[in-house]
Amino acid sequence: MASTQMSASPTIAAFAAPPLADGSLTQFFDSVGKFFDNVSEIHWLPLVIALACQGAYLTLRTRAWYSGLRAAYPAEQFPWRNIWAAEVAGNGISSVIPAHAGLFVRLYLGRHSVRGSNYATIGSSCMVELPFDALVGSVILIYGFTQGVFPKLPDLSKLNAFDLSFFAQHPRFAVFFVTLVPILLLALFAYASIRVRDFWSNVRQGVTLLRTRRLYVRGAVLPQSIAWLFRFAGLWLMLEAFNLPASVNLVLTVMAVQIAAGMIPLTPQGAGVQQALGDHSLEQALG
Repeated sequence: MASTQMSASPTIAAFAAPPLADGSLTQFFDSVGKFFDNVSEIHWLPLVIALACQGAYLTLRTRAWYSGLRAAYPAEQFPWRNIWAAEVAGNGISSVIPAHAGLFVRLYLGRHSVRGSNYATIGSSCMVELPFDALVGSVILIYGFTQGVFPKLPDLSKLNAFDLSFFAQHPRFAVFFVTLVPILLLALFAYASIRVRDFWSNVRQGVTLLRTRRLYVRGAVLPQSIAWLFRFAGLWLMLEAFNLPASVNLVLTVMAVQIAAGMIPLTPQGAGVQQALGDHSLEQALG
């Protein structure tokens, strides 16, 4: 096991490089240098197939959203490729801009893809993906915590990620932040419901698919299930591409890290948090 750790350590540094913290450019350039030092060790075929799996994952997820929109607007005709473009564009924006900014792009493009639609219905139609994603994500997170790969709460401040260290060092602010976000969302919904008479009717229209079990399973659960399998396969191949010993445990660990990091929207796609947690969790899993 010791030899495995020694051989895997440089690759771990490349796969989950320490994030930029405290304005230190030295760490960033060191991480970039380590990455390029290990480029020659990358297996390119698994990497290309992993990227194809990620593309398939995103594509299948658009089928669930498209099914939700079709159920909400059965009389309207709109091509699936427009919904696919809105989903991909939203994910791309969220990868470079924090606070899930891609969601607004997704709503805007979705609104202009369906004639006669409104933002309330388009926004709530995204919720058709939530039940199954929440179920799968919860199972994966529980697995990650039971394996002990996540750092304990007192150790969060020691991780090289501004988001985690800041919240760990200021627990009262962390509680305030976590509490404030849902309160603001509820206030926004309350304001909209007062200002717009048919707001809640539009919201209910967006989740029409959830009220029809057969259509929901076929239109949302099925493509989402296959999408999660592609995500699993993509991560497995990504680990192989970076010379890490791929296994069910390690893939589920990486998925748990991604889900946990996505809950902190201060950086794009949880960047920084994901790298810090990933570095720690991979070392624990390989340990």
